[in-house]
Amino acid sequence: MSRSRYDEELADLGTTYQLALDSDISELKHAIRGASESSIIGVGSGGSYTVATLLCNLHESFTGRVSRPSTPLELICNPNLAASSPVFLITAEGKNPDIIEALERARRHSSRMVHVLTNRVDSPTMERANALADVTAHVFPLSNKDGYLATNSLLLDAVLIARAYGELDYPTFALPSNIVQFQIGTCSISSWIECAEKFVGEVVERKNLIVVYSPLLKAVAADLESKLSEAALTTCQVVDLRSFAHGRHLWLAERVEECAVLAITEPNLAALWNGMKALFPLGVPTYEMPLAGATPTDLLTGLVAQMHFVSAIAHKAGKDPARPYVPEFGRSLYYADLAQFIPRPTEDEQPIERSKYEVLGAKWPSARFGGIARRALKQVVNELSEKRFRSVVFDYDGTLCNSHRNDTRPPPSVLEHLTRLAEAGISIGIASGRGGSIQELLQECLPNKDLWKTFHLGLYNGGWIGEVGSPSPVPGATSEFLSHVRRIVVKLKSLGVPIERIRETHPFQVSIRFEEGVNTEGMWFVIADALRQSGLDSSTVVRSKHSIDVLAKGINKSHLIAHIVKQEKIDPYEVITMGDQGAWPGNDHSLLEHRYSLSVDLPSRRLDRGWKLAPEHRRDVDATLWYLERLKVVGDGQFSFEFDH
Repeated sequence: MSRSRYDEELADLGTTYQLALDSDISELKHAIRGASESSIIGVGSGGSYTVATLLCNLHESFTGRVSRPSTPLELICNPNLAASSPVFLITAEGKNPDIIEALERARRHSSRMVHVLTNRVDSPTMERANALADVTAHVFPLSNKDGYLATNSLLLDAVLIARAYGELDYPTFALPSNIVQFQIGTCSISSWIECAEKFVGEVVERKNLIVVYSPLLKAVAADLESKLSEAALTTCQVVDLRSFAHGRHLWLAERVEECAVLAITEPNLAALWNGMKALFPLGVPTYEMPLAGATPTDLLTGLVAQMHFVSAIAHKAGKDPARPYVPEFGRSLYYADLAQFIPRPTEDEQPIERSKYEVLGAKWPSARFGGIARRALKQVVNELSEKRFRSVVFDYDGTLCNSHRNDTRPPPSVLEHLTRLAEAGISIGIASGRGGSIQELLQECLPNKDLWKTFHLGLYNGGWIGEVGSPSPVPGATSEFLSHVRRIVVKLKSLGVPIERIRETHPFQVSIRFEEGVNTEGMWFVIADALRQSGLDSSTVVRSKHSIDVLAKGINKSHLIAHIVKQEKIDPYEVITMGDQGAWPGNDHSLLEHRYSLSVDLPSRRLDRGWKLAPEHRRDVDATLWYLERLKVVGDGQFSFEFDH
């Protein structure tokens, strides 16, 4: 058989491998690091399912968090898979309609970040990813397009993921500099393929290949089965070494003339395989892929080797797996519109109650949805709908703009609403753990200086109170408490705690920023306990999604409410507050302790306030917009809410 399209693709693997080695994976590493304290869901079809399996295998190996590769249909049918785990959707070209629908449903149901790993900047998947909040796209362009089977795109994405885990685990980690350095046992991949010639002939003749594998090498076995089955080269069963003993052996007993067995092993299971093989009936052809272990390098070696193994079978069968004849019904099956055939899951009848119960710790299977919470919710909605307000106080990060490590301005849609309220004479408060940079941003995006006096600021978590046009805040008297806190945090950093930056702002707070991807929920306990051990009060330690702030005594965001009440001469009950971290130690807990308050993400633990009334799938600035769309100016500097609950 002459050189096939599939052979040409395999010849490009070396170039693709080099591209993967040279790619900047810093953002991908941040995403994986951010998910290191969680199980993850990897989603993909065909070759992308292999990458999803590799991702989950490595996540389990390096973090110990049980993770699950999933097809798009699995996630579509059970979107609760995404409820509390970060989701990584993998699609080479981004045209797969299944992955687009899975993205829609994952974003609707996930409480965590959704990631898309793709090789095309412009695609239907990227269009949806760019339009959805809390979706991060990791794009690694690949100019060459795969044929029918995933080859170069699979290798590119697999190497990127392998690098990410390896480098996160060990800073000096490095893959082989050239793909030809991959070895199976003591021989190169090409030598291993040459030695497989007789076995390949048996596979083609018998038309039944049984692949037994070490569970640590599942991704290699999964892709081999995918390629052989999708290209209709041979029947292929895939099973781990011990599961084979649970009935699959009957194939060797009853169809000994029809089967061949390939074992994908690593040293820990080599003896088990040799013991199994010795028990097989005479005449069963066997061959081994003895990888040196289950490291990222070993997994990549196995993936490249099995691609060449598929090529050997295709040559013997006289087929080009990159260019099979695809019937019209097959194309119709591929491009089926799943949203048309599979209805969206029924909305949770009590998502608002559930969010409150979960922050209280009453999760499934605890008794929930009792009359007390339902009555409290009804009363809150009724009161908010009937009451007229004269001021609204917002948190900044995660409420007026999506939470970022760097300063960002509110989106135009939010600014339009803020301007609408200010022009109606409604007093607006903005509380933030950040400092004067927020004041500068607001001056830039609110060009009408006449409105500046309407905006009251509570910067440094309410430590500094002023207006948009006020002189910028300047450091004050040194606080011995904050200085002591800094010394403690510096020591933690020297011990290896992943702290990126420590910023003191006397006399208000010490702000601790962690390295990208570090979960602040776990770090809060580290900081609070270190203060406790030193005899300091840890009750003032609060956290946002990106940092932890240690506040001086008496500092909190509620001071901004008090300032507005005094300055504008209004009743405290004419003020409503909004924030994203409503449950202590969230840095908005004091805002959402206010009698009339709304959450855009995490509600407070009180039943009479701090509810998240926005739909379950709308969080952060998206939820703020939902509230603002229902905020109606009723004249004389007042507004009310029109809820449809």
